Amino acid sequence: MARRALILVEGHSRCTGLLYVQAAKRLGLHPITLAADPTRYDYIAAEKVEAIPVDTDNLDALIRECSRLGASYDIAGIASSEGYVYATVGKLCRHFDLPGPNPESIEPCCDKFTQRQLLAEAGVPMPAYRLATNATDVKSSAAEIGLPVVLKPAVGAGSRGVRLCRNMDELSEHTTYLLGGKHIWRSSPRILVEEFAQGPYYGAEIMGSKVIGIAAAEFAPPPHFVFREFTIPALLTDDEHERIADVSQSCLQALGLGWGPTNIELRWTKRGPVVIEVNPRLPGTPDPQMIQLAYGIDLITEHIKLAIGEEWDLRKRHSHIAAARILVPDRDGTIDWIVGESRAAAVSGVAEVKFYVEPKTPILRKGDSRDWIGHVIAASPGRAHTAAILQRAVNLIGWSITPFPTVGK
Repeated sequence: MARRALILVEGHSRCTGLLYVQAAKRLGLHPITLAADPTRYDYIAAEKVEAIPVDTDNLDALIRECSRLGASYDIAGIASSEGYVYATVGKLCRHFDLPGPNPESIEPCCDKFTQRQLLAEAGVPMPAYRLATNATDVKSSAAEIGLPVVLKPAVGAGSRGVRLCRNMDELSEHTTYLLGGKHIWRSSPRILVEEFAQGPYYGAEIMGSKVIGIAAAEFAPPPHFVFREFTIPALLTDDEHERIADVSQSCLQALGLGWGPTNIELRWTKRGPVVIEVNPRLPGTPDPQMIQLAYGIDLITEHIKLAIGEEWDLRKRHSHIAAARILVPDRDGTIDWIVGESRAAAVSGVAEVKFYVEPKTPILRKGDSRDWIGHVIAASPGRAHTAAILQRAVNLIGWSITPFPTVGK
């Protein structure tokens, strides 16, 4: 009998890709990664994962590779943790008659402007927005909406190219950055100009049509949107929780989602919850780990079960408070040393301490998720206790960064 395999299209350079591989193995599956450059993922070698180089932007190439693998393996399912290939995964699943997301629903979500239009048609509360393709459009759109505004690429992820512009100088500066060749576009340049929705940030974690949990998050200081801390469940009244859940359900209906994982980002403003973005995929680290710590639900395992046609189990086993601190450097330069990782990991209640970089790594901050150099995750039955555990662990960690030499010296 052929060995059952799970095809993973691309991976994740931090933890999520590794978690998919480990979950697949626990389910008795043989994980195989198809990636444009498998060497990007260090866990491929560490876990001795079968990995095949293939152009993951080319559906026909992926179909050929999966067909070839099908001669040696029983392909049980195809999945991914990466949003930019998720529509392709849906098309692959459809071609091989496997369970998967609907690509016709996924593709419009990957374009933030198209997504906004669909949500607006359904009456979902959102910030005011305009689409711009040049500097003149950006300026006139900002004038119509009123400063401050957020500029973001219409297609992108990880907060890349996203910035708060509080005045005309910042608007001009970031427009030049986006259109002047410094930002890497996967398609023709299209900028979303949005009203800055002010208020606490929340993320609704959904599987199928079920809201599993709602997380709160905090950012580093503006103008960029770099996450610094997450807590799940968020501290909400029953009414606030219900309103966020209702808006989230409206998003699923408007976008034709409801298969597998969805992550919805919102802000609680003067008019209640407004939707910032709908991501038709499982969020990356640290969300899956925090969900498991808070509720005992392994979203990655349950996603794989869905992808291979097995029944999932989304029942909550317990109700704890999980929190994560993202470690972000305060300057550019070269990391000299990192200390305290093992001491922090030994603190009772700490679930995970991980650095993504090693000493001698050059650090050049981008103002997005690439600035993360590590994380600490903690959990306990109490909110104040979890916060105290997390802070104690973070206090034990340190690093040193030597600034890059000044040009001309």
